[in-house]
Amino acid sequence: MSLPLRIFGLAPDSIVDGPGLRFGVFVQGCSHACPGCHNPESHDPAAGTATTVDAVMEAILANRLVTGVTLSGGEPFEQAAACAEVGRRCREAGLDVWTYTGYPYEKLLEAAAADPAAASVRRPQLDPAGVRDLLAVTDVLVDGPFVESLKALGLSWRGSSNQRLIDLVATRASGQVTFWSHHEDFPEKPSNW
Repeated sequence: MSLPLRIFGLAPDSIVDGPGLRFGVFVQGCSHACPGCHNPESHDPAAGTATTVDAVMEAILANRLVTGVTLSGGEPFEQAAACAEVGRRCREAGLDVWTYTGYPYEKLLEAAAADPAAASVRRPQLDPAGVRDLLAVTDVLVDGPFVESLKALGLSWRGSSNQRLIDLVATRASGQVTFWSHHEDFPEKPSNW
């Protein structure tokens, strides 16, 4: 049985949510409600469209031009188990996964290590297993809340300068937070042009 997922929308051909041509999955529900958010309609967890991981994956895999998938929102870690399943299947299909979150990476690590039985009564409750699984399938994490006073239009793939682009593959390998750097090589203009 496919996991349920509530989405704000899908963007099958995004060039603004990470490098290359990407498929954007915008989840519904976000407890951060950052002032100035570019998707304020995604905050209400009861709004949006109810769907399943299977349906989202069908749409992603139908687009053979994308090189990666971006999980954004809303807040993907507030639907971590379903988003992790999307990420796992995307990685199996050869697509890289970027995840945007309003949570700082360090807070996600704390949530992932938490004992679910002793978890505090906070809303929304982050599922430790889901957080661990989503972090495990994420290649690049764009972390931190959007801060309107730090908004900068010239930033690549983030809205405010406090947000970090964390290369989770390198971070897992080194054990230290490693920032992502541009990995695309652009072809040289042929000499006969």
